[in-house]
Amino acid sequence: MPELLTKLPFEGKVEMLLANPDRDAGLEKQTVGTAQFLFTGMEGDCHGGITRKSDSRMLKQYKRNTQVRNSRQVSILSVEELDEVAARMEIPAVRPEWVGANMVLSGIRDLTLLPPSTRLQFPSGAMMVVDAENHPCRYPADIIAKNHPEAAMGFVKAAMHKRGVVGWVEAEGVINTGDVVTIWIPPQRIYAHA
Repeated sequence: MPELLTKLPFEGKVEMLLANPDRDAGLEKQTVGTAQFLFTGMEGDCHGGITRKSDSRMLKQYKRNTQVRNSRQVSILSVEELDEVAARMEIPAVRPEWVGANMVLSGIRDLTLLPPSTRLQFPSGAMMVVDAENHPCRYPADIIAKNHPEAAMGFVKAAMHKRGVVGWVEAEGVINTGDVVTIWIPPQRIYAHA
């Protein structure tokens, strides 16, 4: 597949990296300046692992808690889209740590709409593969409501197609806040028989 990828004529920038080592402590993450990304995911983050248990998003394919490949190792969001979500909710900000982000990028228009199999390449050689759009859910909504009970519109509706993407590590490396991100997209086709 890599030979079929097209490099986009613009780049993004890493604005923030976040991790949470304990899933039981909640969804919220803490800022880190640099992070090692391994084949198992972001070092020190609870969403890492080569495999994970299937959840409610996969009930059409698997019984809950079936062991599957972890294609949700990393949650990647956009500064611009978070600002749009906050504006839709009529609140000052939606902070990345409230919505479970591992990485926040700037400069990539419509980041959430990047197609599956897009590669995000970093100066160290680290490469992330976009698996899918990360659909908004009630867990971040609960955290946002604690900080902004006056929100005029709910997070799930406001963040539809703006919650970023999830993906997995294809090549290991260190990623730093401030790094440039090169974007490689796969051929764009629509499957006519869907």
